[in-house]
Amino acid sequence: MLVVDASYGVQACLVNHGFDSLGDNLLVPPVWWSEVESALHELASRRSITAELATASFDRLLTAPVRERRDARLRREAWRVADDLGWAKTYDAEYVALARLMRCRLLTIDLRLRRGARRAVDVVGPAEL
Repeated sequence: MLVVDASYGVQACLVNHGFDSLGDNLLVPPVWWSEVESALHELASRRSITAELATASFDRLLTAPVRERRDARLRREAWRVADDLGWAKTYDAEYVALARLMRCRLLTIDLRLRRGARRAVDVVGPAEL
């Protein structure tokens, strides 16, 4: 199992077969969908990507091979993680909390998240898989 954060999700959606090398047991918290969708839309609205790439990326998001985990334990654990790590917001804490609850690694390309989360869970980047 591997928890995939939004930063990696965006990058995976931007390319064909972006999730293929990760295996088939990928987990995400509920916030993942909104964060990835918002980031893709922002790239399109700023014209950082073409309209065609935006459409293809959004389609990849809708068919991403991830399983969403949603339960009250995740919310409570995210709150606890944010407290423990001194984070004001709980968005990133949801990824850390899910990895902690599932006893698995967190995949991210977000250096700030990586620095903070490594105190709580095993954090990896794509090159470390």
